[in-house]
Amino acid sequence: MDRKRTVLLTGCTRGIGLEIAKACLEKGWHVVGTARQSAFPKTIADREHFTGIYADLEHHQNFKKEIQPLLKQYRPQVLINNAGVFEDADFLSEDEAWRSVWDRTMKVNLTAPALLSKWFLRQCRDEEAKGIIINIASRASYRGDTQEYAAYAASKAGLVGLTKSIARDFSRDGIVAYSVAPGFIETDMATSAVKLLGKDHITAGSAFDEITQPEEVARLVVFLATGKVPHATGQTFHINAGSYMI
Repeated sequence: MDRKRTVLLTGCTRGIGLEIAKACLEKGWHVVGTARQSAFPKTIADREHFTGIYADLEHHQNFKKEIQPLLKQYRPQVLINNAGVFEDADFLSEDEAWRSVWDRTMKVNLTAPALLSKWFLRQCRDEEAKGIIINIASRASYRGDTQEYAAYAASKAGLVGLTKSIARDFSRDGIVAYSVAPGFIETDMATSAVKLLGKDHITAGSAFDEITQPEEVARLVVFLATGKVPHATGQTFHINAGSYMI
């Protein structure tokens, strides 16, 4: 097992992030994982090669104080920007409420990953080290979402653009970047949607009669994190049960 590889992973207490953390740990990698306030599950917290920290990605000055020392201490080779928020704001709502959701969504889903990528890139360049950035986007990046979740779709589309821009200028320095765009994944959020809308509604338009499992997304992310496909830099890897195909 490659025990030298260190991964900085945001949002690792549940869903896709938790499965990514578990998959990385199974490979013997050191995972430095973040959470805003949720407890780290024992399935990762008790592992020898896991380090958990609390950082609120909405408040950039605060999480800067938490994250930058970790970059210098652990010198991760892989940055996975997974943490995100998914909040509704109807276009017919009052401006102040709508703007509040929009601003928070952009801070967490786009500005925080951009800052983390900036710090990671600078450290790699300063140390003349190779690096991998993996940004967890969404199928909403490409096909949009309902109008209530326009902020989420816009933030994830921005994340894809960020990834491509990093890849264009830094890949020749050995720092590559990828986006992963999951469709509907069976997480806590999905469970609520299934109860509300029904499984048939969720899988409508899909090539399968089942909801994608977060473990499958984690396997894709870990493969990219191995560094075996550097010339796929800048690409988006779609895992959406065939709900759209590019």
